[in-house]
Amino acid sequence: MSTRIGIDVGGTFTDLIFYDEASCATRIAKAPTTADCPDKGCMSVIKDAVGEDLLSCAEFFLHGTTVGLNAILERKGSAVGLLCTQGFRDLLEIRRGDRAEMYNLFWRLKDPIVSRRFRLPVAGRIMADGSEHAPLSIADIRAAFRVFERHGIDSVAICFMNAYANPRHELDAEQALRSLGFAGNISLSHRVSGEYHEYERTSTSVIDAFVKARLKNYLQRLEAQLSDCGFSGMCLITRSGGGAMTFDEASARSFETLMSGPVAGAEGAAEIARRMGIEHLISADVGGTSFDACLISRGRPKLLFEGRIDDMPLQTPWVDVRSIGAGGGSMAYIDCGGLLRVGPQSAGAAPGPACYGQGGAAPCVTDAALWLGMLGDGRFESGLKLNVECAQAALTELGGKLRLSADEVSRGIMQIACTAMANTIKEIALEDGLDPRQMPLLAFGGAGPLLATLIADELDSAQIIVPLHAGNFSAWGMLGSDLVRSLSRTRIMPLTENAVEEANKNFSDLFKQLGEGFEKHTQTGNLKREIGLEMRFTGQEHTLTVMPPCDNGRIASEPAALRTLFLAQYASTFGMSMDDPLEIVSLRATLRRALPARSVSAAVSSAGDVAAQTFDAYSFAQGRRVSFSVVDRAALPMGSVYEGPMIVREATTSSYIDAGYKVEIDAHGCMMIGRTG
Repeated sequence: MSTRIGIDVGGTFTDLIFYDEASCATRIAKAPTTADCPDKGCMSVIKDAVGEDLLSCAEFFLHGTTVGLNAILERKGSAVGLLCTQGFRDLLEIRRGDRAEMYNLFWRLKDPIVSRRFRLPVAGRIMADGSEHAPLSIADIRAAFRVFERHGIDSVAICFMNAYANPRHELDAEQALRSLGFAGNISLSHRVSGEYHEYERTSTSVIDAFVKARLKNYLQRLEAQLSDCGFSGMCLITRSGGGAMTFDEASARSFETLMSGPVAGAEGAAEIARRMGIEHLISADVGGTSFDACLISRGRPKLLFEGRIDDMPLQTPWVDVRSIGAGGGSMAYIDCGGLLRVGPQSAGAAPGPACYGQGGAAPCVTDAALWLGMLGDGRFESGLKLNVECAQAALTELGGKLRLSADEVSRGIMQIACTAMANTIKEIALEDGLDPRQMPLLAFGGAGPLLATLIADELDSAQIIVPLHAGNFSAWGMLGSDLVRSLSRTRIMPLTENAVEEANKNFSDLFKQLGEGFEKHTQTGNLKREIGLEMRFTGQEHTLTVMPPCDNGRIASEPAALRTLFLAQYASTFGMSMDDPLEIVSLRATLRRALPARSVSAAVSSAGDVAAQTFDAYSFAQGRRVSFSVVDRAALPMGSVYEGPMIVREATTSSYIDAGYKVEIDAHGCMMIGRTG
């Protein structure tokens, strides 16, 4: 039994869920995000929705934030310096010699986070086998320190050639900087990533150094404010690769938290897929600022081992969440060619869409939905009331420029936004050889249930699932997180019996490192070890990661079985296979411990006796305004079946069910939406 609080800070709204396992009490709240000071918004919504008495009883505080991500996108982080191996000063600009947009003649590389004058070479070289070819130059480090000191550099990344094979030079450089008096943050590449690929490892180390101070300060402020309000439990933050880590770990490995917000929703979607036995599912999280989609396959979000932020790679586990600038706050405008466009610019929380009545002038997706009647009368259980006159004024002004009525421009806005979302989903599914028409769509977020049937029409999808607490589902997903640690190590060797034994020795070392200090944070749940082998055909550059059977942190398979496992995955990915020999490239170790399980069924709201109202709204299926039933979600009893058109309201979102769709409430409170035909 445990009491926990989940808070997801998005670009527009901050979502909260409080859950008490003992009493099955659930509280939800949504408040505008305070972009200039996110911790202020967090504490405000906690005090309003939970209060200090309940907060003091909570055992876990789980958090998702975009603080690190925003630091990268806005280039508002630490002043960073880089110590690199002599001859590799321009690595961040040379990259891999390719172009991010191959056919864009006007593409230009963004300026690196570290300017060239602060990327300082150091003599010395470690070879790929870990041997020392040339000693480290302490004189070069002294010279670099003087430059850093003179220009106010407060964070340093150290990335030397082949440090993954032997970190001695990086450790010596760190010690030298400290002995010279450097007091700022230092990110060592071998601690950040134990893998080869010099450019990617350098990029990851620099990003870690850039965001570390900002994220650390934010988490310290938030933890202090929670403590002042009586909270004495464990503070956790979602990892980009899934699961959660403590605030202290996040401060030390800040680069692992950059996608903590969107990942929580994907983790919650995976939990539902496992519970329902769904092999493949697409999660569709539509917030105020962005649309985030993820493929859930065999009960797990698709996991990559290299992410990318602002065209910069990160060597870290990375749930493959695709984001585009399309959400309830996405602004509609006319481009230079006279065409109607939607997003990626967002009105945010302030001033927000025009219908918020806070001075927003540009029409947004929410304005179009309100005018078309998709939100009913614009009243929400939370007390929010949208202003239809403000929405009409903004839509009429934009429509006048296009010689369209408010109805016509609103329909255009909705269809453009939903087409962009559907195209993102198609891209995700087709990359894995899957048919998006055959996969259920799990819709959540403030605007996900509102747009679900429109997205499904674009996809020709047959089934939609709207989970319980859909408007705050990312926060709900956090509450089911496992505590997770992971490390990787590059060890290139042919796939033989000796290689398997060598890999097991390395896994033993990796799990020993992962276990240090882990027990004191994890008093409940079973400890689970997971291993991965990054493999390839000998002579190839690209790899695939296979997850072999694991016996207490050791590979429980012979080389022949590993080969069979790899060949099956290779054929599934590329549609063919080869007879060439294989080699192991990198080893991946993950340590996982579950938090106390939630009783999901206990969280289902009991049905009430609320009479349905009606409201005229536009039906995209019928091409005209018709009468929609408007009901509260709590009034729909388990097992009941209803046919659209209808609007289902709840505290933090509304579901728009067009004509031609039916709704059934399952045993766990999910709305199962399918076609009537």
